[in-house]
Amino acid sequence: MQFTNDKPIYQQIVDLVVKKILTEEWRAEDKILSVRDLGAALEVNPNTVMRAYDKLQQDEVIFNKRGLGFFVSPDAISKIRKERKAQFLHEEAPQFFQTAKLLHISIDELIDLYNRN
Repeated sequence: MQFTNDKPIYQQIVDLVVKKILTEEWRAEDKILSVRDLGAALEVNPNTVMRAYDKLQQDEVIFNKRGLGFFVSPDAISKIRKERKAQFLHEEAPQFFQTAKLLHISIDELIDLYNRN
């Protein structure tokens, strides 16, 4: 994974785990990589992975079974979608539509583009 400088590494790991859940590479109730294994795979300090896992636990996306490891929560996808949808609608969409208006991109063009993707 190539990390960027625009956000903390732990947050980029959160985004990676979320993507794996949304694409169903990691499904509800699946055991996910241990802190050490994911740290080794990403070549980051396990403490950084633990910080990401802590955030995901707080958001109830994953849970810890003591002695067994971390697992995807049964309703992880719905929780992620709800939170990410709210974030998109309040942060990204207004800027997107402002740019579309400035560039005189019609709603029909946007709908066509949406339907093609």
